[in-house]
Amino acid sequence: MNDSNARLQQLIDKESQKGHTHGVVLGVQSADGRVDFQGAAGSASPDSPYFIASVSKTYTVAVLMQLVDEGRLDLDAPITDYLSPDMLTGIHVYQGTDYSHQLKVYQLIHQTSGLADYFEGHLAEDFKQNIDREYSVEDTLAIARGMPPTAAPDSGKSHYSDTNYQLLGAIIESVTGQPIAAAFKAYIFDRLGFQETYLYDCHQPHNGELPLPLYHQDKALALPLALTSERGAGGIVSNTAESLRFLRAFFDGELFDASHFSRMLQWNSMFFPLEYGYGLMRFKLPRWMTLFRETPELIGHSGASGSFAFYAPSKKIYIAGTFNQFDKPSRPFNFMLKVINAAGF
Repeated sequence: MNDSNARLQQLIDKESQKGHTHGVVLGVQSADGRVDFQGAAGSASPDSPYFIASVSKTYTVAVLMQLVDEGRLDLDAPITDYLSPDMLTGIHVYQGTDYSHQLKVYQLIHQTSGLADYFEGHLAEDFKQNIDREYSVEDTLAIARGMPPTAAPDSGKSHYSDTNYQLLGAIIESVTGQPIAAAFKAYIFDRLGFQETYLYDCHQPHNGELPLPLYHQDKALALPLALTSERGAGGIVSNTAESLRFLRAFFDGELFDASHFSRMLQWNSMFFPLEYGYGLMRFKLPRWMTLFRETPELIGHSGASGSFAFYAPSKKIYIAGTFNQFDKPSRPFNFMLKVINAAGF
């Protein structure tokens, strides 16, 4: 084991000793090949499959941008071009104005629709309490319909809502004429030769293999129906090797025309210090928070289960993994800065 790999293993070994930590999985690769690490600590192994949770949103956007390249999707079109207006009635009524049929595709992607979040506003507590149930896209819209929207569309800020990505999954199905699992397979998994990345479906187990169990604090969670229901908002399973491969393909323009990045990397404030683009988060600590030391910009996505997949452009390094823990979803961010340091960048 080279020095950087040894330091990275020591880092995750130390991390695994912290409270409510049952397994840590980490993959790190540098573009120049100097670092190529896949490791684990606790109950996990380096090649363990795990739920990537909301990192799935970046995969959803990768499919959408390919549909744009094919001329089958217009980001500036109203979503009623692709979904039944009846399905959308009443989902966004803000301060007396009904925006439900005016929402645009890009507003869902950029989290600027203002739609209420069925998950954080409702189902997240069910997850933590180990309450399992199956729900459809229509069910998530019914929940959102009963909640106040956070803002009018294009308010100048991104308001995180899983409802946006349930709708985007439905748009993918409408445009392609196939289930979203088949679209992920055709547009990403098969293209990149993946064998261990798939959209989770408890009714059709993948090779009989179960992903790492999720936890809330010290409670192991059994949520097969709910996780099946997350679809393009948070339902993908992968491992570190294939997560890193996806990151490289995404940012290298292997999956869609790289000219789209001029639009996709337009950042809105979300919640400090995170900003949001098109299915991507940007994490960059201001200098006043770091004793005026420069820290690298990280672009990618994290999930409520402590999952993460990010690229540091200035260091040309890719980082992916998970803590499999709903207790502290912000945990990956400072950890990734430690990872970059341990990798010698």
